Amino acid sequence: MLGFAIGPLIFGPLSEHLGRQPVLVGTYLGYMIFTLCCAVSPNFTALLIFRLLCGVAAAAPNAVVGPVFADIFDHPGPRGRATAYYMCATAMVPPLGPIISGYAARHSWRLTFWVGLGISGVFLPLVCCLPETYAPIIRKRHRIDPEAAEKQQLSFAQELKVIFSRPFVMVAREPVVLFISLYLALVYATLYLFFQAYPIIFQGVYQLSSGEVGLTFLPITAGSIVALGLFLGYSSYHSSAMKAGVVWANKIEYRRLPLACVGGPLIVASLFWLGWTSYPEVHPAVPSLSGLLFGAGYLVEFMALLNYITDAYGQYSASAQAASSTMRSITAVVLPLAAPLMYESLGIQWACSLLAFFTLVLACIPFMFIRYGETLRKRSPFCQKLSTPAGPVVSV
Repeated sequence: MLGFAIGPLIFGPLSEHLGRQPVLVGTYLGYMIFTLCCAVSPNFTALLIFRLLCGVAAAAPNAVVGPVFADIFDHPGPRGRATAYYMCATAMVPPLGPIISGYAARHSWRLTFWVGLGISGVFLPLVCCLPETYAPIIRKRHRIDPEAAEKQQLSFAQELKVIFSRPFVMVAREPVVLFISLYLALVYATLYLFFQAYPIIFQGVYQLSSGEVGLTFLPITAGSIVALGLFLGYSSYHSSAMKAGVVWANKIEYRRLPLACVGGPLIVASLFWLGWTSYPEVHPAVPSLSGLLFGAGYLVEFMALLNYITDAYGQYSASAQAASSTMRSITAVVLPLAAPLMYESLGIQWACSLLAFFTLVLACIPFMFIRYGETLRKRSPFCQKLSTPAGPVVSV
């Protein structure tokens, strides 16, 4: 996870200089190489180093995929749907990790890395076929407007300084970026805290095996599918409102944020459900099913809020998302470390409740942005610098 915090700050700016394709393909190959190194690591120190490098390489999509969709889709409607499908796919995979590793580790901890390497190899041909999408790089490769390309090359050092500093500037000066990043950091870290909390609950209370504990993550995956349905359902509703000429549908905030207002309560309810049903006399399927609500709420928040950042900040959204990705990755490193002590000191019920109370406070953020988001955007120097004025709102 520490690598996930470092990677976006490197590969986001790098993709604007080298292009999206070499960054995505290169980091994918790097991830495979470092995974192989993990599988054959001679000692624990080497394993930690190679895992860090795996995380750095694997973090590239967090910073690059969003800009790729922005390169391809001019309008927020298709871009929002593409982002939703991508997020649904990526949210469904992490809960499957404990299932695979739980059974693979019975034979050897090295087998988990060999399995990951094999899965990566299956998709390598698809990654290698990715085309370049960044317009300046395409023009440069085809020698279109060579003077502009030369100017871009000459000013690269200055541009690099601005690009690398911009994520930190946006966190410090943009309330929208700061509070969305804080909210998503807590939600993201809670998911990774579950990788520590679920064994405490389902092994400690129910004496399940490590493989069986992995199966308890499946409802989170199912919840991700529910989230996609919620997104598409609201898309249809918003489209109907746009066609009917309803006034509220013309505001950027109402394109995404109502979904985020739904996701927060789902996460809060799931945490209370998990905590207060984890008793020996209650069947383990009952607390496990709380993952349905968490998976739905988790993904809805990410789809809604990251799309809102893209809608609001346009060409600067890559820097905003890099800042958000780094903040939530750092939180996902730190918070799970507190899980054993937190659950031991507070107990399962109140540890989950503490997370629920924190989430409840931050769940007010989407409601506040519906009310004040337009005002904040008008005051934002980044929104004022956008090259073209915002056109009419396009339905998702």
